[in-house]
Amino acid sequence: MEWGAGRYERIAEQLLPAAEVVVAQASLKEGERVVDVGCGSGNAALLAAERGAVVTGVDPAQRLLDVGAATAADRGLEVTFVLGEAADMPLEEDSTDVVLSVFGVIFAPDPAAAAAEIDRVTAPEGRAVLSAWIPDGAISQAVRLARQTVAEILDQPPAAPPFPWHERGSLSGLFEPQGFSVSLTEHSLAFRARSVDEFMRIEGENHPLAIAARPVLEGAGRAEELREGMRRIYEEANEDPDAFRITSRYVVAEVKRRA
Repeated sequence: MEWGAGRYERIAEQLLPAAEVVVAQASLKEGERVVDVGCGSGNAALLAAERGAVVTGVDPAQRLLDVGAATAADRGLEVTFVLGEAADMPLEEDSTDVVLSVFGVIFAPDPAAAAAEIDRVTAPEGRAVLSAWIPDGAISQAVRLARQTVAEILDQPPAAPPFPWHERGSLSGLFEPQGFSVSLTEHSLAFRARSVDEFMRIEGENHPLAIAARPVLEGAGRAEELREGMRRIYEEANEDPDAFRITSRYVVAEVKRRA
């Protein structure tokens, strides 16, 4: 998956309220060393820097790192943006007071390796604050439909369910053996547009997942079929009769080292 494809920074604008929740729950102190894992174009990293933290953003997409660095410069903020994966961060052991991740680490191919890496870079008194989608609602349904359609075209078996980062038990299984405790709070995020079609256009033109799927769908002549299926999902879930609004639920997990 190439997260630098499209313009994920446009999608990130919609996710900024969730980044604000994550950073607020982290209760950052001035001078704390913060790492934003899967930082993308830097939503959480920039918010942390505004609070006086010493911030590093880590992401596998160089183009998004460049966008984040340019935004930081425009705002007069000091943030270091470095290329890396959730399971392989270019950071020293015990070098981080707070690990943040806003819908970032949840895409790590190996959740156990990502959790081990968070443990490695987190200082003895450190903590992590991570957000993860609850897989229900219209967007989740539409994404599943798209993935199923692409799998059919490529004659692939259905993909295994993703790791349930939104479940406390699953997170405890990852982090508690390494000396952490886990707590969750639930939140919601509204996605808005002037119409269903405008929302779908923004997603289709900018989201890396949509960019990656497009040649497969068009090559098989099934792009319009999927578009109509997704439109039905969004229309049925629309909460605003005069425009478009859908709400997605997510959790924020606080992962703290036990005393």
